[in-house]
Amino acid sequence: MPIGAPKTLSTCQRFFLSPNSPKQRQYEAFRAYFVEERPSAEVARAFGYTPGSFQVMCHGFRRERAPTFFVSPKPGPRFQPKKSAARHAIVELRKRNHSVYEISEALKSRHIALSPTAVREVLKVEGFAPLPRRLDEERPASLHPTVEPAADVRRLSLAPRRFETACGGLFLFVPGLVALGLEPLATAARLPGSTMIPASHALRAMLALKLWSIERRSHVMPKVADEGLSLLAGLNVIPKRSFLSEYSSRVGHGQILKLLGAYHERVAGEALFDGDSFNLDFHSIPYFGAHPIVERHFVSMRSRRQKSVLTFLAQDLDGRAFCYSNADLRKGEEAEEIFHFITFWKHAHGAVPRHLVFDSKLTTQANLARLDQMGITFMTLRARSPTLVQEIARLPASAWRTVELDVPTRKFRTPKVHETKVRIAGRDFRQMFIKELGHDQPTILLTNDRKTGAAKVITRYAQRMLIENALSDAVRFFHMNALSSAVGIKVDFDMALLVIASGLYRLLARKMRGYADAQANRIFRDLVDMPATVTVAPDDVTVRFHRRAHLPIIIDSGMLDSPVRVPWWNGASLRLSA
Repeated sequence: MPIGAPKTLSTCQRFFLSPNSPKQRQYEAFRAYFVEERPSAEVARAFGYTPGSFQVMCHGFRRERAPTFFVSPKPGPRFQPKKSAARHAIVELRKRNHSVYEISEALKSRHIALSPTAVREVLKVEGFAPLPRRLDEERPASLHPTVEPAADVRRLSLAPRRFETACGGLFLFVPGLVALGLEPLATAARLPGSTMIPASHALRAMLALKLWSIERRSHVMPKVADEGLSLLAGLNVIPKRSFLSEYSSRVGHGQILKLLGAYHERVAGEALFDGDSFNLDFHSIPYFGAHPIVERHFVSMRSRRQKSVLTFLAQDLDGRAFCYSNADLRKGEEAEEIFHFITFWKHAHGAVPRHLVFDSKLTTQANLARLDQMGITFMTLRARSPTLVQEIARLPASAWRTVELDVPTRKFRTPKVHETKVRIAGRDFRQMFIKELGHDQPTILLTNDRKTGAAKVITRYAQRMLIENALSDAVRFFHMNALSSAVGIKVDFDMALLVIASGLYRLLARKMRGYADAQANRIFRDLVDMPATVTVAPDDVTVRFHRRAHLPIIIDSGMLDSPVRVPWWNGASLRLSA
C-alpha cells in the first residue's frame, strides 16, 4: 500500500492503492515517481520493489516508446455480411406472410444459412411486427412444416422390409426384457397408459432411452426417426418429448414402490440381488429452475448447498446393481429412509436385510440403536469430534496393533487399529480407531458386528466405495443429474427406471466374458453402441450386427444361437446374427 494511504479503504480506493495485477502495480508505481515526484526508494518500498529493481524498471520505461499498460478494444464489424445479403429476400418473404421459420428454410434453398433468430432480428430492424397465430390451412402451401407421426401401437408395422439402425446393440437387451415381462410390472404398478401408448409400451420406450443413455427427454427427437428404437419399444415411432416429460409427473411414489416390488419378484430367479449386504447412500440432483418447493441440499460434486432433489439409493454388494430408490424425500425425512428401505425389502423378500453399510450422516445415533434391536448388522463412520481427536492423540504407541488387509491391489494394506467399546443411545457398540489407511486423519468406524475380525470389517467398509463408483457411473451414463420431469420435483419414476436399467446392464454383463464387474458406461461403449441391419420377415426379426472390434465377445456369449419369441411383436422371434 502506498505511503500515506488510509488504513481502512473502500473497494474503489483499494483498487488503486492496493493493485493486484503486476501491470497495474507498475503503472501506479511509475505514476507516483514521475507524476507525484516521490523519491524512488519510497515508491519502491511502498509497491514492494527493491530500490535497484525499481531503478531498472524506470530506465526501461524511459526508453520504451509506447508503454502498453492498457489493452485497446478491437472494434467489431460495422455490418453483418449474412444479414445484409439476405435482408432484401427476408423482407420480400415477410410481405408474403411467411414466418421466421419458413423464411429460414426458404433461405437455405438459396444457399444462405440464417437461423430463425437472425431472421427475427432483421425483421425487427425493418419494422415488421410478429405474425399472428395461423392454422395450417392458412400457411403457404409450399412451406408447411414437417409433422412427424404420433406414437401409436396400432400403427406398428411388421411388414417385410430391411432398414439400418444406429441402435442395434439395444436388441441385446430384448431377451432380458422378455424375461422381465414389462406387462406384469406395468399392471402391478398401475402405470398410466392409453389406447395409442399402453402402459407397458410407455415403460419399454422410456427404459430403452435410459439404456441408450439419452441425457434428457428434449434430446429424444433425433432418435424419433430410428426404426430400430421404435421397433424395440413395440411402437411405430418413439413418443415425443412432451409425453415423456409429463409421464414422470403422473406416477406417484406408491406406484414406484409397487413397480420396484414387481421388478424384484420378476428377477428373483436371476440371483441379481444376493440380499446379504447392502451399500446405502444419498445423492442430491442439482436443480437450476425457480420452483419454490425445491429445497437446498449439499451437492458433493459442487461442494456446496444448493437447490436439489434429494434421492436415496440402495445397492446390493454382490450383484452391484441398484435395488431400491426414492426421490420423494423432504428435509427432516432423511434419517427414517433407512427403515423405509428395510420395510420394502422385507415386503419383497420376506426378511429384513442382514447387513447395511452407510456414511455417518445417513441416519441418527438413536436409529443405530433401533437397527441393533432389530438384529440388523451395520457399519458406519463416526464424525471426528474434538473430544475423539484428543482421545486418539493421547493413545500411546502400545495401544495400536497392526492388521493386514487381504486386498492385494490396495496401496495401504497394513493399517493400525485401536478398538474400544462405546455406549450410544443406551446400546453398546464396537468402535475402531484406524490410522495409516491413506488418509490424513484417523478413521473412526462404528459397528454392532462384535464377532468379525478387524481386517474383514475394514475391508468390508472400504467396499462401500462400490456405491460411490456406481453413483458416478449413474451420473455419467444414466445422466442421473439431468432432471427429466416437466415438474422438477417429480423425478421418482426416472430413478426407478435407473434401478431397472442398471439391473439389465448387470444381467447382460454376466453373459459377456470379462465384463462381469464392468460399469454400464464401458459395456455400452464396447458392446451396445453399434449399428445393425434389421430384416423384418413374417415370423421373425433378424438383427445383423455390423463388424466391430468387440463383436467376438458377443458371438462367444451364445446369444446369437438363441432365438427369442417377443410378445409385443405379435409372437415374432428375434434372431441376432453377425
